[in-house]
Amino acid sequence: MIFNRYEWRLVLRVIYLFITVTATAFVLVKGSYHYLIISVPAVIYCVLSLIRFQQKAQQEVSQFVESIHYRDFSRHFDVRRAPEELKPLRKGFNDINTTFKLISRERETQYYYLQKILELVDTGILSYDEETGETGWINEAFKKLLGIPYLKSIHSLEKREEALYRDIIKLKPGDSNIATISRNQQLVKILVTASLLRSEGKMYKLIAFQNVSEALDETESKAWQKLLSVMTHEIMNSVAPISSLADTLKNRLKSPEIAESPMSSQLEDLELGIDTIKKRSEGLLKFTESYRNLNKITKLDLEKVLVCDLFENLNNLMLPSLEKKNIELDVILRDPSVAIEVDINLIEQVLINLLVNAIEAVKDQKEPVITLSAETTANNKIILKIADNGIGMPPELLDKIFIPFFSTRKTGSGIGLSLCKQIMLLHKGSIKVQSVEGTGSAFLLQFN
Repeated sequence: MIFNRYEWRLVLRVIYLFITVTATAFVLVKGSYHYLIISVPAVIYCVLSLIRFQQKAQQEVSQFVESIHYRDFSRHFDVRRAPEELKPLRKGFNDINTTFKLISRERETQYYYLQKILELVDTGILSYDEETGETGWINEAFKKLLGIPYLKSIHSLEKREEALYRDIIKLKPGDSNIATISRNQQLVKILVTASLLRSEGKMYKLIAFQNVSEALDETESKAWQKLLSVMTHEIMNSVAPISSLADTLKNRLKSPEIAESPMSSQLEDLELGIDTIKKRSEGLLKFTESYRNLNKITKLDLEKVLVCDLFENLNNLMLPSLEKKNIELDVILRDPSVAIEVDINLIEQVLINLLVNAIEAVKDQKEPVITLSAETTANNKIILKIADNGIGMPPELLDKIFIPFFSTRKTGSGIGLSLCKQIMLLHKGSIKVQSVEGTGSAFLLQFN
């Protein structure tokens, strides 16, 4: 075994101490007490030298431990000016500090990357201490999705979104649930997923929030299309023969041999009943045929259209109806060069349907106003907006108005908004509604 310089110095001190103690013991045994004047101070000197040697090392260790305690890894121990016996110790401390700084830098880099990833993802992230409710991670996607700039505790969410707060608290790790919240007078469906995370001896609940409104709308639309396809097929197959048979029976009753027979007067009620069956069958066929339009639109004839031209055509088309009912139409377009790539015939149909609904909503207002506007969002998406100051709608109707067969008007067929939604989905866009009962409504068409 090869000793280093520090170890040699320590061994020599121990040897000197052993020699002086042995010499003192020899003097005492021989009775030569006058030699104690030399041997005793030599023993004391060796002991004190060994103690000082250890104290220096202990002080160095204490200073190093203190720097570690306060996480001061920038401290440098001077090796060149240190005593020979402390140079290896200080060099070891510097090596440890360098390793700690490297580990700390790697952790900071990982933390920075994690923060950037959390800020870039569209999924909202929230973590909170299960015991205290104090929040940890909160990314920008969560703040934008829920419209909350700051959240100190998960319990603070109860005042803003009570239903969502209850869902989060009840949600078990590994489970997920779809919650509905209201943002900017719009209903937004959110997929909420929970998991557990242990950090520094604490248990955190990690919640992910994902906006699934568009995905659910598309899935729901496809489901309705399949249902309507089956229903219209079965209804038309069943009703068409009834209508044909009723028509045949009615013509038979009008034949000369029956019309001129003595029984003709008694067949009037029968003719009336058959006529009623025929009319109702034809009405049901027309009603069913109208819903087949939802499944007919499968391909788009896309072209780039200026929004200003689209609004002008719409204004010219609807102007007679608006003037007749004294309804004011405001067109707001800050940038005349805004253009969208659409199937112009289908989009015009959507805008006409929405304007007709707006006219119906404002017809009883003292100063009816409909506003048609367009804007470009920060992420370069174009939104067309049709707003009115009509009667508005209660919150419970906002997620039902796009369902086929559903209508708030007695004479409505429930097909208009359903058709609008399908056309927007075909354009890879979306249609949203904002409404306050007694104030008015606004429909937003978003094009990607």
